[in-house]
Amino acid sequence: MSQDKGRTEYKENSNKMTTPDESMLFLKDIVKRFGGLTAVDNVSFTVDPNTITGLIGPNGAGKSTLFNCITGITQPDSGTIQLNNTEIQKESPNQIAQHGLGRTFQTPKIFRGMSVRENLAFAAPEQRGERPVSALVHSQLVKDEEKTIQSQVENTLQFLSLNHLADEYASGLSGGQRKLLELGRVLMLDPDLILLDEPMAGVNPALTDELLDRLHELTDRGRTILLIEHDMDLIMNHCDQVVVLHNGQTLASGPPSVIQDDERVVNAYLEDFDYG
Repeated sequence: MSQDKGRTEYKENSNKMTTPDESMLFLKDIVKRFGGLTAVDNVSFTVDPNTITGLIGPNGAGKSTLFNCITGITQPDSGTIQLNNTEIQKESPNQIAQHGLGRTFQTPKIFRGMSVRENLAFAAPEQRGERPVSALVHSQLVKDEEKTIQSQVENTLQFLSLNHLADEYASGLSGGQRKLLELGRVLMLDPDLILLDEPMAGVNPALTDELLDRLHELTDRGRTILLIEHDMDLIMNHCDQVVVLHNGQTLASGPPSVIQDDERVVNAYLEDFDYG
């Protein structure tokens, strides 16, 4: 896998938490309980704009639960979540998406019976053509909207190098191609912040490099990424910032160079990894 330590240089000398006003995502004292189990226990961290932040930790550390709290699938019992300086911890997934958040899942959520192109088009929000009355009353607006969506679809296909598969059924895609397609469906929402849940799991090395190139290009274009990943080589060489969860708590956060030398992190999680 190609290494790109230069992308993290601007963070290497800083380990301070940014303020809510400076952050794309700000979490403070997030708690989520399920009965007598505290899955997320006073977690606090920030995600800076135009960066890739890695969320790591052992299985059961609370990573997926925290993602669910951020995206509105589950509401936290207490704490504050701000996206673009707007509190979102009590809002629904649809409302949060409208504030500029998109998410992928460990198992890509795509329509296997649709083509790649149709999957992307279907993901576009606010389509008047889906409402019969609007299609009749605002026919020109619907046509203009459809042209805009198709243009966005073509741009997304090109960006993800899926042009050659545009008219193929999604069911025939490889695991890595499905993850590219799901990322494309998220991009159709034009999000500011993208949450990726183990985006490289089960992806062959060639497509892993392709995905990583696309993620870096997205941050260059002004997007922000928070990802859960178990590949420590990827985390240490491609993330600007790393947050470590352990037993539902924030064990450490900071640049990769600081995290990999933190004795608490090494003892709790990293001692079994050999990363370059």
